[in-house]
Order: sequence, then structure tokens, then C-alpha cells
Amino acid sequence: MKEKLQKLLTNSYSPYSEFKVAAILVAKNGTEFQGVNVENASYGGTICAERSAFTRAISDGYHPYDFEELYIMVDSPNISTCCFLCRQVIIEMMEPDKTITCMNQNGEEQKFTVGELCPHPFNEEDLNI
Repeated sequence: MKEKLQKLLTNSYSPYSEFKVAAILVAKNGTEFQGVNVENASYGGTICAERSAFTRAISDGYHPYDFEELYIMVDSPNISTCCFLCRQVIIEMMEPDKTITCMNQNGEEQKFTVGELCPHPFNEEDLNI
């Protein structure tokens, strides 16, 4: 997975932050969905690599909880975790016991469960008024 992510990092469009991120989402059937961060001058319109991979999977007909693991690599010597916008998508798409592997540019990694990264999710129960 490390080599795939390192190659995928080159597809990142990050001219403003110069912070490249690549993600590979693995469905329970083994299908892989790749994503990279895509920035634009209106920073709020930027899409993260993780959400890019999820939108690709959903566009291809997959559904919430069809996913087994998520791999993320940043073009940095530091290991980074997902932003909170991505965590919201992750908690709605993956079960709490599924694995997220975060890597730096050298492939050093740290593993988390979805539940560890998202211990207090905002979900449909919060929308009941």
C-alpha cells in the first residue's frame, strides 16, 4: 500500500498549501478507491483526499458501511490524522471498529480505529429535535 500511496501523492493538486495528501479506501470486497486533495483559491471549496476517495466510491454505487479500511499518506515527515470534516464523513461511512492507517512520506504509520478518531460523533440522533 505504501508504494501505491507514494505514487498517488504525485496526483495531488495542492498549489496553495503545498501539503499533498493521498488516500486509498478499501471496500469489504477488496475494491480500492483512490483520492487526493484538490485545492482551489477559495480554500473552503478544497476537497480532502479522504473525502475524494469516499465520493468516488459512492459515485460507483457503494454505500455506507461497505468499507473495510482507509489508508492515508501525507507528503511530510510527520504522520497526520484526518481533518474533522473528513472524520464526519468517515464516521457516517465506516463502522467504529474499522481501521484507518495514517502514514508519513516515508511510510511510517500509525493505526487507529474509526471509533478512536471519532469518539463523539455527530449523527442522526443529534438531529432529532
